[in-house]
Amino acid sequence: MAMGIEVGQKAWKLFPGGVVVDEAPWEHEAAIARTRELMMADVPAIFEGAFEHDGVRIRADILERLPDGLWSLHEVKSSGRVKDEHLIDLALQVHILQGSGVNLSSYGVLHINTGYVRRKRGIEWRKLFVRADLTGGIDDTLKETPSLIAENHRILRKRKVPKIAMTKACGGCDYWDHCAAGKPDDWIYYLYAITSNKFDELTESGIESITEIPDVYPLSGIQMLIRKVLITGKEYISEGLTKALLGSGPPSYYLDFETMGPAIPLYAGTRPYQAVPFQWSLHRLNRKGKLNHSEFLAKGDSDPQRDFAESLIKAVGTSNQPIMVYSSFEKRILTQLEGQFPDLKALLNAIIERLFDLLHVTRNNIYHPDFYGSFSIKSVGPALVPELSYDKLDGVADGMAASASFEAMATGRLSNALEISIQRQGLLDYCKLDTLALVEVHRLLREKSSKVA
Repeated sequence: MAMGIEVGQKAWKLFPGGVVVDEAPWEHEAAIARTRELMMADVPAIFEGAFEHDGVRIRADILERLPDGLWSLHEVKSSGRVKDEHLIDLALQVHILQGSGVNLSSYGVLHINTGYVRRKRGIEWRKLFVRADLTGGIDDTLKETPSLIAENHRILRKRKVPKIAMTKACGGCDYWDHCAAGKPDDWIYYLYAITSNKFDELTESGIESITEIPDVYPLSGIQMLIRKVLITGKEYISEGLTKALLGSGPPSYYLDFETMGPAIPLYAGTRPYQAVPFQWSLHRLNRKGKLNHSEFLAKGDSDPQRDFAESLIKAVGTSNQPIMVYSSFEKRILTQLEGQFPDLKALLNAIIERLFDLLHVTRNNIYHPDFYGSFSIKSVGPALVPELSYDKLDGVADGMAASASFEAMATGRLSNALEISIQRQGLLDYCKLDTLALVEVHRLLREKSSKVA
């Protein structure tokens, strides 16, 4: 949300002299009056103009004044392209503005140019944004808008919440907990890699539990395995686990990165949404079973990438001992750093050559009933080692929160010294737990492999 607000406000820079309607959302009548005043005045653009028509209230991102009493609407989006939902949003805005008597000459979407590279002298705002003119391009959606508004008003007048079947698209919705309440622990939503079509097909057949899926229903190999594990309640361990772990140590390292991807690039040479690494955590387990930990967390006041790379190179040394990771993410970031710092390429490539992906091993060789359809470290770790619960973390408890936390500090949105100190400790605790989870998962996998060998 903070990112969207910031992008919207930076887009104002394209319209010098524009004036913002800064009345709060609950001061809508005052905002409408202020908007009318500005339209009658001689301001070149109005930001967050308030309008109401057909029982719908809107705040238009940018209204640009054109000659002869005409206006142009610019809806600002923080994405790198125009999406289907943007067309629906834009059509609604156009409908309300036209119904309010605004003489629109053109309308479109302002979105981020993901190919833009920030220069040393700062952001070139007109190059950061792309203007997509959609005038005449949303006619069909505009025609449907009045009926969509009427349908939504009809729904709002209902005395009871409408019964709507959940779909795969429901993930991430604010009402997830409300709608998913009462679903079984082995709900088909959690079946690994289930497609939307199969989810809908099973739901329409009245099947909610994975264990209820008929034997003859077409499933992938791993889905069939998961179903069997849930029916029997017994953990699956592959006979190939021992072979899959060959060369994984110990001695071994355990590595995790955190990155941020700001829509507005903060550093010279970076692009919008480019993954900028700012933190790593590293555990090392020696042959005697002794565990050591080291870490890096950038200050946030400058580009962290060079310090990130050099500190990591120093920490992992030049041995050939394997470095445990969980996914190909670390490899992708290291490859990106190779291109950015050619003088470090050989040393970074040496690290890449040592990476050992435990996700690949886990996904192909083990399944526990408590994975709940996910092979993420946050599912696998606590399932195999219950004391590793991420619920104990206060503040930063996942990668998205880590990214948002550091970006708030790097951009200056978070400036209180005490709050910064709390957030930094939260970042350190979270990343350290991720690599500790790797240590424990690797240990458990080695123990289980010895039993099937």
